[in-house]
Amino acid sequence: MLVEEIMKTDVVTLSPSASIREALSLLQKHRIRHIPIIDNDHQVIGIVSDRDVRDASPSILDKSSEQNVLEHNIESIMSTPVTTVHPLDFVEEIACIFYDEEFASLPVIRNNKLVGIVTEKDMLYTLIQLTGTNVQSSHIEVKVPHVPGILPEVTSVFGKRKTNITSLLIYPYKDDPNYKILVFRIQTMNPMPVIQDLRDAGYELMWPNNISEPKV
Repeated sequence: MLVEEIMKTDVVTLSPSASIREALSLLQKHRIRHIPIIDNDHQVIGIVSDRDVRDASPSILDKSSEQNVLEHNIESIMSTPVTTVHPLDFVEEIACIFYDEEFASLPVIRNNKLVGIVTEKDMLYTLIQLTGTNVQSSHIEVKVPHVPGILPEVTSVFGKRKTNITSLLIYPYKDDPNYKILVFRIQTMNPMPVIQDLRDAGYELMWPNNISEPKV
């Protein structure tokens, strides 16, 4: 999945000469947490967060504080340089930037101009879509050897039942490089026939557990 598929293109921005008061007003009005600061060529030269504005705002309890601080230029508190991403970057790759750098948003740049923004909320929703938890489905986890050809081998079990797989994830099995976990979400109200097929084929199920259903 590409960044351009999840980014917001209607981005609230400010010029560096705008006041901190203007930034505060926009943050509250649009219920956003970050505002990119752009120059006349629509290039990103900084970014301001709600925390930056909050830290710069005078306390209503401190009568001696400088009450005109909200009229200062936003340029005085913006963060720079700004880490940006491209619309054709992969979402999975920029997720590492969010995690490693602890960013809450990333401006999206094409030809040095701002074209969108991606937030951690956008990333979380995308994760929900990628895992298939946004649609009604059944969850199955299968422990398999980490060998070539294992994926089509396992999915053939689903194919025999003509079961629709809505999502598939693969992750390591603890610290053992010899195994991996296949996480399937399948579109069926009764997953038990497929689950039993997997058990009969000798696969170890992590979820549901690998204890066979009692026969009656």
